[in-house]
Amino acid sequence: MIPVVTPLEMSAIDAGAADPIDALVDRAGRAVAREAIRMLGGVYGRRVAIVAGPGNNGADGRVGARHLNRRGVRAHVVDVADTPTIIDGVDLVIDAAFGTGLSRSYSFPRVAPEVAILAVDIPSGVDGLTGELVGAPVFADRTITFAALKPGLLLEPGRSHCGDVLVADIGLDVSRATVFVTEHADLVAWVPTRPADDHKWRTAVRVIGGSLGMEGAGYLAAAAAQRVGAGLVQLASPGGAAGAGPAEAVGHRLPATGWGPAAAGNIDRLHAILLGPGLGRDDLASVHDILAVDLPVVVDGDALVPEIMTMLPTRTPATVLTPHDGEWRRLGGDPSNDRIAATVDMARSTRAVVVRKGPTTIVASPDGQARVVTAGSAALATAGTGDVLAGLVVGLLAQGIDAFDAATAAVQIHAEAGALDPVGLVAHDLVDRLPHVLARISETRS
Repeated sequence: MIPVVTPLEMSAIDAGAADPIDALVDRAGRAVAREAIRMLGGVYGRRVAIVAGPGNNGADGRVGARHLNRRGVRAHVVDVADTPTIIDGVDLVIDAAFGTGLSRSYSFPRVAPEVAILAVDIPSGVDGLTGELVGAPVFADRTITFAALKPGLLLEPGRSHCGDVLVADIGLDVSRATVFVTEHADLVAWVPTRPADDHKWRTAVRVIGGSLGMEGAGYLAAAAAQRVGAGLVQLASPGGAAGAGPAEAVGHRLPATGWGPAAAGNIDRLHAILLGPGLGRDDLASVHDILAVDLPVVVDGDALVPEIMTMLPTRTPATVLTPHDGEWRRLGGDPSNDRIAATVDMARSTRAVVVRKGPTTIVASPDGQARVVTAGSAALATAGTGDVLAGLVVGLLAQGIDAFDAATAAVQIHAEAGALDPVGLVAHDLVDRLPHVLARISETRS
């Protein structure tokens, strides 16, 4: 995992560094120069313009210019106060104007279309904490940041301005970070191998959803749980058809209302419950019946209603909430643009793992840690993909995985499945692609 720190935390890390600021700036400047030369494909005859501001970001750019000139690149510094309307006649522009410390609106000058752009730390005009645009930042081809990622590099709309992001080590200690970006390699530690003596009841789950007219949601969730390792899946559908799930699922038709006692019964051999995909919102009492069950519960979709929030802190088994932004607002989530901090706050207050879905999905644990999954794409913004994700979470949770790890692994697997062939993606495609992602995990493990 790659550490993420806020601009304020980064300032404190800089201030507490064992090395003097001049040494840190020199390392940063050297890293900028190295990356610039990689982008240029050499040094002979290459020309670079560095837009440099008054702070540390500008200092990194100025030192980078010095090292570029020493390597034979014709690099010149343009002070941020003197920038022209358009920059052209060069092979590369380096944005070292303001970085994450920007507190006022700033618009980067226009750059000729054929000129590559390298941003230092973050494109100037992107808020380093929230990813919001403060002015008109440039669209960089690449961004080089130092020691750790910053939230603004990960959250839209700023993320789309960053291009490829590289983290350069300049000798700063970021070991106290509590937020991390996940990578494929992390799945090896979170997704277990099936034991040789495994049997279907060892990882049995119940999916409660797929009510009349919404059977597809239950189907997708049940199918995803099966694919990720749930040995037996029961699909209990209030008012729906008993056979509306995958052929391998055990169907249970429940009453349209007052289904709680029936759905909460016979749980002795189950290991986790998923509540909500295509459930409908007409029976809050039955939702409460399920939350009172002594099993890990994933709460998704229609079960994400504000009335459950007072119940969650008193639950002893693990709870995972999976809201998209509309459900987040319905639950009364903090509307702050600091999405990571707001998600952590909800996880702490509910004592649940919270999966806040979006272009960048944030998974937060009750102890204040957060993981950010950036592998997803806009292709996942289609009906039913959230049901697949919820099924993945419950299927992993049933295997005895820690809830924070299970939720994070599910989001990463889901994102990677969506990335395999995103053109024309529909939710059912994700289910069919899950074995390919799981096979990649096995290959990485071996």
